[in-house]
Amino acid sequence: MRAFAVMALATALVVNGCQSSSRTQPASQGSERPAAEVGRLVLFIGVDISGSFMNGRYFDDSIQFLARYIHAHLNGLGGMEVPHSLFVGSIGGVNKGEAKTLFPIQSFQDRSVEQIEAQLRTLFPKKKENPFTDFNAFFAQVAEMVETRRLILKPVSIVLLTDGEPDLGGASRAEKFRKITLRPLENLSRNITLRVLYTDAVTAKSWRDEVPRKRVKVWTQDAIVMAEWKNPKTLASDKPSAEQEKFFSWVRDNVDFQPRLRRVD
Repeated sequence: MRAFAVMALATALVVNGCQSSSRTQPASQGSERPAAEVGRLVLFIGVDISGSFMNGRYFDDSIQFLARYIHAHLNGLGGMEVPHSLFVGSIGGVNKGEAKTLFPIQSFQDRSVEQIEAQLRTLFPKKKENPFTDFNAFFAQVAEMVETRRLILKPVSIVLLTDGEPDLGGASRAEKFRKITLRPLENLSRNITLRVLYTDAVTAKSWRDEVPRKRVKVWTQDAIVMAEWKNPKTLASDKPSAEQEKFFSWVRDNVDFQPRLRRVD
């Protein structure tokens, strides 16, 4: 009996020692940063390739920003949610209603900011004129992708890098914006946000006030504000990408901000 008690005590000490040791070990050996947990967010990004935006003042700025934005989300930097799915495609083209390729998350994973930017410039080259900005075709394609991939009911964020001007006929400016249809997006999710970046103040107001919607939340940001992302006070030149806390805070406040739902009939 004494021998049995001694053996049981020794076994207990060994087990407790192993558990204590395992608790003190880091979660991931040989890695400076633990892998960020993948969230539920479905992120669609549309890049305006019409001549008015591509040849304008802010196109290059938007591509540089987008590279950092994608990199930060994919790596969960600054508390940004790692998306469940990511698709990047173009808005507009030679003809209205053209279907465009939506490049999946794998096209950007495991790449540096510089590599993502190079990929974006390959996907959206400034080598030809594209006369149309077709928002409706892009929204329809987003809806089809969500349904095809069975992503219904997940939170959806649609980010548009564009001057925001629709190529739709109308007797007035307001009528052009009222022809933008978000109906294909309405039933995709209870939480769906459309972010229109690099507009001007007048165009942004038209997106907020004139585009009909019931469930889609709309957030806009003017180009003059977007250009502040690379201000030295926001983006420090002496810090690596993973340590740009002021940049991440700026993105949360100015791009990933969650607006209130506002119905426009």
